[in-house]
Amino acid sequence: MIVDHLKPPYYAVIFTTVTQDNLVGYAQTAKRMEDLAKQQKGFLGIESSRSELGITVSYWQTLEDIVTWKNNVEHTQARNLGREKWYRKYQLRICKVEREYGFERNL
Repeated sequence: MIVDHLKPPYYAVIFTTVTQDNLVGYAQTAKRMEDLAKQQKGFLGIESSRSELGITVSYWQTLEDIVTWKNNVEHTQARNLGREKWYRKYQLRICKVEREYGFERNL
């Protein structure tokens, strides 16, 4: 689902991953992190796609909200677990969105 109700400016956290072959517990942890993020102050939405390259983009009101989410204890534990078990590589980028536009075909 594309998040299309946001009004700039806001922040995007882009989390790009390459995973290992053994993903036991990964889907459950990813779902829990999404549910937990939705409860955090400043959370605006999330988009995710998984294939050979996983990309998750979460949207936040402020940089402070992003730091608070990063420091959440359960999120920290999940990050550590990801490094130990699931990820071969990941990259995280934080961007300020100042403008956006989109298209939707009416069927």
